[in-house]
Amino acid sequence: MGGTGSSSMMNSLLIYSWLCLMLSLVPFSIFFVALQSRPRIVEGTVFINGSSRIGRTDADFICATLDWWPPEKCDYGTCSWGTTSLLNLDLTDPLLLNAIKAFSPLKIRLGGTLQNKVIYETQQQACTASFIKSSSEMFGFSQGCLPLSRWDELNTFFREAGAEVIFGLNALNGRTIASDGSAKGAWNSSNAEALIRYTVNKNFTIFGWELGNELSGSGIGTSVAPDQYASDITNLHDIVRKTYASLGKRKKKPLVLAPGGFYDANWLTEFINKTPKNSLQVVTHHIYNLGPGDDTHLIDRILDSSYLDGGSSPFSGLQGILKSSGSSAVAWVGEAGGAYNSGHNLVTNAFVFSFWYLDQLGMASSYNTKTYCRQSLVGGNYGLLNPTTFVPNPDYYSALLWHRLMGTKVLSTSFSGTKKIRAYAHCSKKSQGITILLINLDGNTIANVHVSTENAITIQTARQHHQNRRSEFARMAKGSKVNAHVREEYHLTAGGGDLHSQTVLLNGKVLAVNNTSGSIPSIEPVEARLSDPITIAPFSIVFAHIANVTVPACMSNS
Repeated sequence: MGGTGSSSMMNSLLIYSWLCLMLSLVPFSIFFVALQSRPRIVEGTVFINGSSRIGRTDADFICATLDWWPPEKCDYGTCSWGTTSLLNLDLTDPLLLNAIKAFSPLKIRLGGTLQNKVIYETQQQACTASFIKSSSEMFGFSQGCLPLSRWDELNTFFREAGAEVIFGLNALNGRTIASDGSAKGAWNSSNAEALIRYTVNKNFTIFGWELGNELSGSGIGTSVAPDQYASDITNLHDIVRKTYASLGKRKKKPLVLAPGGFYDANWLTEFINKTPKNSLQVVTHHIYNLGPGDDTHLIDRILDSSYLDGGSSPFSGLQGILKSSGSSAVAWVGEAGGAYNSGHNLVTNAFVFSFWYLDQLGMASSYNTKTYCRQSLVGGNYGLLNPTTFVPNPDYYSALLWHRLMGTKVLSTSFSGTKKIRAYAHCSKKSQGITILLINLDGNTIANVHVSTENAITIQTARQHHQNRRSEFARMAKGSKVNAHVREEYHLTAGGGDLHSQTVLLNGKVLAVNNTSGSIPSIEPVEARLSDPITIAPFSIVFAHIANVTVPACMSNS
């Protein structure tokens, strides 16, 4: 009897503690629903091996895309793109500007299916035509044109926003389509070279030039053989090298990226091996691993840990190919919308999609992926921003939290207790300590998560051991104002407790833009006692910044 009574009391105390936490974090309506459902409580431990990093990302790991699709682009009877095309996006809206500025910087990849059919206006040959819907044309639209005046407007806007621009070039220019559907012949680079030369002369800053969109492997619509693609990349590299040579060392040359298609081991292996080592800096691949946008089982897959685990294959495969080839090129995800054909309204633009998106960011970074470009910044049903109002969807705030909290060094992380918790950890960004990302895929479970760090060192211990030594960590710890007894937590939950909600709560408060100024809301944590476990509510996401603890991997320059 004594043992049973003690266990009941312990369970009662745990439930009481959880109720107190929920009252402080969420509105009463959500709390009441949670109380009615009586979620179970599980204990778990996140293990972090900090002896060395397992991957390293770019500091500007977060990237988003802008596409060419016109308003007439429709999928499954829904036209979700509106005026979000590169040709008609409203660049005067202060909210769009502020949404990009909040990242300081945000990489933006300009491209998509129709980039392969764009002609660029030149100073010798004007153009005004936009894409025209046509069922007889490849990709469903006629050839389009980028006026130089619009290119000027885009670059002026991106300069003000502080964006880092990657531009996708028209890789089908000059090729013919064979009877088997493949693209034959070499890329005619003359039009692209004219645009690159114009860009340099106008002193526009481009972070990278990418050749083609989804023409690798079996391709979408058509495909290019790997040996031909390698030759085309060599051509692009030479154009970039020669065109930017006039700038000397005043400006860093843009990266050359390719092929911007789906992972195909055999095709990529041949392409990388046949591309001269110095011609290609980034290998980009696309991810739409949840299926078509009209699939009724999207949420089932998002909430399935085993399914999410399967998403690691292209990351590990490409990492292996790059390593075995001896290439100095690095891996990027150049486009990832999860569900293809414009996504699914109230799924890929709702709170539930942050489970997939953040898990992808964590998984990709653990395989040494340097940058991850989300399809899209705005446009379709998977935009970070609403296509009409530019109001941020939940994934925008998930991306912003990642960008501000997760550093470049990736730590080996595992979780014990339930398969429904996804866990990742990095050295913190621009601050001391480590940051942990925890995702609860279970709608009926509260997880009390304990943190176990191998080879961990506290700031106080570092101060004691490094008072007379000039080490990197001693310099970092010197003068720090770390509270040794607390950590900072950022709890994300769905508005109204509805996974389909496009409203997100941070620590119980709705994140909403200022309608007058168009400013992005501040992102502030709550403090929790370091001795307490991290409590993760059902269907929620937590970033936990532990400033008082660091590990050898975070102290090293490597």
